Amino acid sequence: MTRYALLLLPATNRVYAESSIGLTVAELGVFDQAVLGGKLSDITETRIGGVPYVAFETEELSPRDADYLANMSAIYALFRMEGRLLDPVELRPLDKFDDDLITIQKYQGKTNEHFTKLLLNVTLLASARAGEMLDRRFKVIDPLCGRGTTLNQALMYGYDAAGLDIDAKDFEAYSAFLQTWLKRKRLKHDAEVTRIRREHKNIGKRLHVSVGVSKESYKAGDALDLTYINGDTAKAAEFYKSGSFDLVVADAPYGVQHGSRTQQHGLHRSPLDLVEAAAPGWTKLLKPGGALGISWNTNVARREDVADVLAAAGLEPVETAPYLDFEHRVDQAIVRDIVVARRP
Repeated sequence: MTRYALLLLPATNRVYAESSIGLTVAELGVFDQAVLGGKLSDITETRIGGVPYVAFETEELSPRDADYLANMSAIYALFRMEGRLLDPVELRPLDKFDDDLITIQKYQGKTNEHFTKLLLNVTLLASARAGEMLDRRFKVIDPLCGRGTTLNQALMYGYDAAGLDIDAKDFEAYSAFLQTWLKRKRLKHDAEVTRIRREHKNIGKRLHVSVGVSKESYKAGDALDLTYINGDTAKAAEFYKSGSFDLVVADAPYGVQHGSRTQQHGLHRSPLDLVEAAAPGWTKLLKPGGALGISWNTNVARREDVADVLAAAGLEPVETAPYLDFEHRVDQAIVRDIVVARRP
């Protein structure tokens, strides 16, 4: 058996940094269960030179094993431990663009980008296609996408992305940001904002972007696709085709500084109202074998209630370890958790 040590990325958010070891242990457990064949053992926190690491034992990791782990949300480096020496393991993450696509946006209420990546990873690994993470172009939708952190992370992975949000200011802010970023990076792309009309009425706006990972891929017609609709998430199945997404990933409003809302149900402090109204539509968007992952504030909604709402919508919540180990504190008013559910 070989022992490995995983060095974590520094987190600028102090509270999230305090939770990062436990979250990394849980995420590593999900990777192990989903794509590494359950061969990791003794996953634990350790300190080397006074610096915290997550250590584990296994048979020698293959290059593909390391490629999976290279996409963990908080990984900075991975070492093979040889006595008192640390031998670096080559990491080749999926990232297709510069990381400022994720980090450059700063605004009040932004979800920590490390957590956004964690939520996307855990959802993907719960799907029937987890083993294709490195090879397949997944289609990801965030039906509560705000200013697009999940959409940007999907693009970073080389996946197609879609979003939906009722807040017009968030839609305009993200549209402006992304188009400016693409121009500054001189990436080959096409971007257009259009109005959505039905029965002679404007019911929303649509941002559609095609972007090439390289000039050659764009010219060859192999561009990534991103669509963001400014509309009601409870009507998601009216805006997007049923059975067209592999993953639904959402960070629900926390019900503290702002509530959750739909056009039909107005403003509520509990995200349960929104999820209950929207989950049937979200389920329709998923392909069989696809997965939905949602995070929320447990101070305003119990885990079992969120899981029951998803089950009532036709999904199968994953209620076994390590999927039960992601609860962590965000601030005094918010304790965040994740529920993941599969579509049969």
